[in-house]
Amino acid sequence: MARSGRYKVPFRRRREGVTNYYKRRKLLLSGKPRLVVRVTNRYVIAQIIEAKPQGDVTLVSAHSGELSKFGWKGGTKNTSAAYLVGLLVGLRALQKGVREAVLDIGLRRATRGARVFAAAKGAVDAGLNVPLGEEVVPDYDRIAGKHVAEYARLLKEAGKLEVVFSHYLKRGLDPEKLPENFEEVKSRILEAFQAVLQHPS
Repeated sequence: MARSGRYKVPFRRRREGVTNYYKRRKLLLSGKPRLVVRVTNRYVIAQIIEAKPQGDVTLVSAHSGELSKFGWKGGTKNTSAAYLVGLLVGLRALQKGVREAVLDIGLRRATRGARVFAAAKGAVDAGLNVPLGEEVVPDYDRIAGKHVAEYARLLKEAGKLEVVFSHYLKRGLDPEKLPENFEEVKSRILEAFQAVLQHPS
């Protein structure tokens, strides 16, 4: 409760714990579009957003639910999916003429190797100029899902593969083959945007 006349009610989104306006202000002062990455309970979502006086405008977006169109059979919220979503949104941004952006991870804690940084790495590999320290990005083996393949191998030896990886098996993917599936999907995404990579606008 307010105990003096100098008390100021915080903005609604700050009260709800949705927006940190201090961080948002610093991002907007860059004058560049924002690469907004969000990880939900089921998906990874990436958007290129530009701030306008009338409100934020989404220029391009991508989410991990779309990856199945390119043959992705893995999970939709893991590190591999995050990278592929970043790659996809980065290529779409180039297609729209967007060349650079600043990373916006919202209220998520900046943890080394986090999925939000895997998504940012995907956008950088697509050709988008996003300031990103290499020390926070997961190594490529982890991005490709090799740790998942090794874990699946151990579970198979213990006879518990079907219990842990039932969703992968239902989609017709042996979890030990996840790195191969990752490389196939990455190649298909790059092939779909070959014209953008050869002749950037």
